[in-house]
Amino acid sequence: MSFTDIELEYLATQRLGRLATVQPNGTLQVSPVGFVYNASTKTIDIGGFRMATSRKFRNVADNGRVAFVVDDIASIQPWRVRCVEIRGHGEAITAPTDSAVSAPGIDGAIIRIHPKRIISFGIDDLDTDAHDLVPNKRDV
Repeated sequence: MSFTDIELEYLATQRLGRLATVQPNGTLQVSPVGFVYNASTKTIDIGGFRMATSRKFRNVADNGRVAFVVDDIASIQPWRVRCVEIRGHGEAITAPTDSAVSAPGIDGAIIRIHPKRIISFGIDDLDTDAHDLVPNKRDV
């Protein structure tokens, strides 16, 4: 399993993430996107309105390089941030055969992220001082 149970629990509570892709000229593009964890493929699936015509979709189709971050601020006093970062290979799928699972309620193209590296921080230990937390980093 690539994600821990705690990471999956955290991702299930969030609705928005940030997808970074590489444009043809090498510059980076970051886009806020909705997402869902697809348990059958163990991937992050991103759907959206007119996805197939978007720059992010074309970037993924061109080179497959992606990074995806889901984060939030759990508390301001004391300061407490949480996040899951996923680096991996993105797949631009024009007509997914499992769209009811991959992007519920959205028909059409999706970006499917196959994790290669996962970094999570602050989601599993709410008692340790934020400056003493250690990220969970691993290749999958």
